Amino acid sequence: MFELVLLVPAEGVENISEALDALDALSVSVEDADAETPAERALFGEPDMPPPKDGWDRSRVVALFATEALAREASSLLQAQDFFAECKLVAIQPVPEQDWVRLTQSQFAPVEITPEFWIVPTWHEPPAQAKQLIRLDPGLAFGTGTHPTTRMCLRWIAGQGAAGKALGRVLDYGCGSGILAIGAGKFGAMDIDAVDIDEAAVQSTRANAEANHVTLNAGLPDKAKGVYQTVLANILATPLKVLAPLLCAHVEKGGNLLLAGILERQADELKAAYAPWCALEVADTEDGWILMTARV
Repeated sequence: MFELVLLVPAEGVENISEALDALDALSVSVEDADAETPAERALFGEPDMPPPKDGWDRSRVVALFATEALAREASSLLQAQDFFAECKLVAIQPVPEQDWVRLTQSQFAPVEITPEFWIVPTWHEPPAQAKQLIRLDPGLAFGTGTHPTTRMCLRWIAGQGAAGKALGRVLDYGCGSGILAIGAGKFGAMDIDAVDIDEAAVQSTRANAEANHVTLNAGLPDKAKGVYQTVLANILATPLKVLAPLLCAHVEKGGNLLLAGILERQADELKAAYAPWCALEVADTEDGWILMTARV
């Protein structure tokens, strides 16, 4: 394998990427050319909101080709185009052989939720102190235990179990990998519905639940029926605000609502959105993210 590395200004990235695709590049990646320098700038935006800018001022575009000849041919053809005028060829170089499976696995270590509760990939041995664990490998669906929002939700679930408080009937709304629903099952929930708009997430939840010997019902959102003692939703602030009446309608009187995917600065927005039904409070915080809970 050989990679063709280019330095491309913001206005040229789309043309260069499309041209590389037409030249049968095996893959094309675009990175911030100023990453890890004082000029680095993050691109982000809220769901359903545009990012503050479409691209970086300078991008590093890397295209992968099967042979050096194909990479050099692509370079020659690109440099002959008018839209290449402000671009720069950085390198044509071999890609070292890698054990990609082992390399990927090395990035995921066991995740501590509490000293006795861990998320452990299948290729790792559980820590000696782990009395309760979830076996979960990275996949297409969100939720591996590495994100603060997931850890805070699982800490709350474990705390309920440690305090002897029954989770009762549980709804995991926007289940992703199913990790929260599985965590609830590990701490005593017996009747669990896990729903997501993404069919791939539903399949992932079913597979992960089976691997962890947890019984649950996974499906699309219409699978959620009736009321639940515990409703969990780890999504993002904008959809959580839209879903306020629906989620609150699923919480039985005296039940618990647990919301995550919320930044600290968004706390007041969520409190206002849910005020007609319940009083949300910040129950946990980690790395700028918060966990909000309410008794309905």
